[in-house]
Amino acid sequence: MTHLSRRALLQSLLAATAFSTWGGEALAQAQQNGAPAPNPFRFEDVVRRARELSGAPFEGNVAQLPEPLNRLSFDDYRDIRFRPDKALLAAGNGPFRMQLFHLGFLYQRPVTVNVIRDGVPTPVPYQRELFDYGRNKIERPLPVNLGFAGFRLHYPLNNPKVLDELIAFLGASYFRFLGRDQKYGLSARGLAINVEGGEKEEFPHFREFWIDMPKPDSDRATIYALLDSPSVTGAYRFEVYPSKETTLDVTATLFPRQRLENVGLAPLTSMFFEGENDRKPTDDYRLEIHDSDGLLMQSGAGEWIWRPLRNPSVKKISSFSDNNPRGFGLMQRDRVFENYQDLEAYYHQRPGYWVEPVGEWGEGWVELAEIPTQDETHDNIVAYWQPAKPYEPGQEVSFSYRLRAAGAIGAMHPGGKAVNTFQTPPRASGSNSPSDRTHRRFIIDFAGGDLAYYMSVADQVQLVPTTSTGQITHTFVMPNEHIKGFRAAIDVKLEPGQSTDLRAFLKAGNRALTETWTYPWSVE
Repeated sequence: MTHLSRRALLQSLLAATAFSTWGGEALAQAQQNGAPAPNPFRFEDVVRRARELSGAPFEGNVAQLPEPLNRLSFDDYRDIRFRPDKALLAAGNGPFRMQLFHLGFLYQRPVTVNVIRDGVPTPVPYQRELFDYGRNKIERPLPVNLGFAGFRLHYPLNNPKVLDELIAFLGASYFRFLGRDQKYGLSARGLAINVEGGEKEEFPHFREFWIDMPKPDSDRATIYALLDSPSVTGAYRFEVYPSKETTLDVTATLFPRQRLENVGLAPLTSMFFEGENDRKPTDDYRLEIHDSDGLLMQSGAGEWIWRPLRNPSVKKISSFSDNNPRGFGLMQRDRVFENYQDLEAYYHQRPGYWVEPVGEWGEGWVELAEIPTQDETHDNIVAYWQPAKPYEPGQEVSFSYRLRAAGAIGAMHPGGKAVNTFQTPPRASGSNSPSDRTHRRFIIDFAGGDLAYYMSVADQVQLVPTTSTGQITHTFVMPNEHIKGFRAAIDVKLEPGQSTDLRAFLKAGNRALTETWTYPWSVE
């Protein structure tokens, strides 16, 4: 950030609500004087900054925040709110408005936020008038270069007359966004490093943002971000298109400082505490508690794969090798309120995030990390694309993808889908055998696609199960009128200490009717 005096910074705000027309006036003045107009700010400028930053040592020290910001509790921090009447971007008469997040509590690292008007970026100065501090007492003036924790954009997403929160960037490289009638759940990240590796996980952070002033008739918002960490720097561009299923077009260029062997592209982070496939011994009245219930993938060959999520007793890593994947995402497939019964969290309205690579991503694998959690307050699920070849220092790595806030999961692909996964001891001679931990029955409900069409000729529908280890001892498939589909079951037997990956789909003749359901199981 270029050093500016307090006066110069304050002049960049007009009545503390929107930026002045300084950018346009500067261009006009330059043209009147015969001087060439400055080049408008572009993504290439962020790339240049990231390239230059990669050649300097990482500065990890964060100055302590002034009193009392350095000791705010969760409730104290929650009491600090941006004043809606001070929202930025109003001067452009566009449909977007920007609010800023204050520093404090967990958010100790300041970020610089700039607004680009007529191609000229201007940093937003801190002003206490922008915030309502509630019961917090700020005795001393805070510095104008204090910075912010992040920002969020508002847009008339659900009602033409109401500005709703659309997207928010807060903490490290985390961000969340919404489509129509959705509630916040999972998060996306700029980059993940060492999630699976033996080294401590590294959390790159966005240190500076630039938000382009949208035009009055604009249907999108453009955000640039500069990423920094001990191992890598990066330049990011986010084109945000608000809609029923809001989409982000993401372009990134990375500059490794160190060899990146465990790097995750397009990472997603979510929470799974319990669901019908993974019950916990709690007395909670809610049957399911999760922001996402499965990992959905479309391989480079076109196969659709569904992997239900779990809350394991120890950290588990699952990898799905592929070449040029067509897409992957963490999804909230179960949209039935009765299965959650939560009037505050609204889990049934949480979006799924679907990553669609642009161009060829080459060889690698979709990696899924499942981390044990004792409650629903911690994100314990991470999914991302891991390239097969490590990124080397001095290498310039560029990639693009589209990120969508998916709501109607049934529209993701035309085939049948695994809508329920259950497991139980197999039933032998009409009785259960719960003491035999080496034998397990997995029940999968498939619905959608053409399955309803085949219910009258159920004998034409076949279950195709496979197991990587152990023995499949029994299977069956039968119509399920309640879901207008079919229920399939697989009995599997393993030896103590063994683990297996199960796969199953339904077919009629040579035609696959459903996606491929996959699930890991081990005898511990």
